[in-house]
Amino acid sequence: MSEKVDILLIDDDEKLRRALTMRLESRGWSVRAEASAEAALQALDGLRPGLVLADLRLPGMNGIDLLERLQVMRPGLPVVMISAHGEIPDAVRATQSGAVSFLSKPLDAEELAACIERHLDGGGPTESTAGGRILTRNPAMLELLDKVRRVAKTQSSVLINGPSGAGKEVLARFLHEASPRRKGPFIALNCGAVPAELLESELFGHKKGAFTGASQDHQGLFRAADGGTVFLDEIGDMPAELQVKLLRVLQEREVRPVGETRSIPVDTRVLSATHRNLEALVEQGGFRQDLYYRLNVVRLSLPALDQRREDIPLLVAHQLNALSRNGLPRRVFSPDAMETLVASSWPGNVRQLFNAVEQCVVLSPGRVISQAQVRECL
Repeated sequence: MSEKVDILLIDDDEKLRRALTMRLESRGWSVRAEASAEAALQALDGLRPGLVLADLRLPGMNGIDLLERLQVMRPGLPVVMISAHGEIPDAVRATQSGAVSFLSKPLDAEELAACIERHLDGGGPTESTAGGRILTRNPAMLELLDKVRRVAKTQSSVLINGPSGAGKEVLARFLHEASPRRKGPFIALNCGAVPAELLESELFGHKKGAFTGASQDHQGLFRAADGGTVFLDEIGDMPAELQVKLLRVLQEREVRPVGETRSIPVDTRVLSATHRNLEALVEQGGFRQDLYYRLNVVRLSLPALDQRREDIPLLVAHQLNALSRNGLPRRVFSPDAMETLVASSWPGNVRQLFNAVEQCVVLSPGRVISQAQVRECL
């Protein structure tokens, strides 16, 4: 049976390897240290590490080659690369090859610990969720995720503001999974994607025979998410008549299905999101002020992708890994291609970036995606 360790450390500097091992073990982590990539790969047969911390420049097989081998042997295993040469090209090479983070020597003890906590076994801001990963090194995003973890411990309603495609549902799911309700359901609904005449039934349920086509009882999302979380995306598109009924649900903590004469208690936390300016909608009479205050107990603002460009290599590496796991060929972007991605305008944000990466992977004739191919996909 394989031995479970927290960290597999790979560095050819014996003094640094020993110092890092002691530093990490003093914080309670178990460490297996190796001097080369070859030794680490051999040791991996009997190990189940939660995270790999590897030097970029190693004797023999280098850190990038090691990273690519690890992605084949242990898909999804987080790898953090370290280097004494903390230049952007090194970070780009590491992250485009699948590293979840890149740190420069000399290593800051607190920065290293925070990085490991974020990535080890999916913990912290980069943890995996059913809706994807939140990958970031952007200071504003890291601050936002710290706020999310604090808010998650409460029962407060949360309103998430952010442009389309920036990942509002992923952030909402992250909040749910960081909360005491994590074992309960997380159910999302885009209020603008459901016809107005069906939205009430979708949210609150209906009784058999309540309207034409209601051939059986339907419990609705609020009851289905009892003990968990409902995420209402594009809440600004909710019709005015339903805003009144949603307000009543938030106030009384009970729902009345369409066609039913009695109300049914529900224990559901409500998260909502919009790309629209709700304050302006309230002033224009398009959104109820009392509902706005009920939803906007805590506000979280998700930045657009062009405000966190340093995250683009991380997001690209993640998408390349996801596409590879789904059967598409393994691809990497050339350094100038990655620079083009980082510098490009992304009005569709993370969603548009992921679509562009997938298009490049599908259309690329070879393993390395060139700058010219990227420009064709933009």
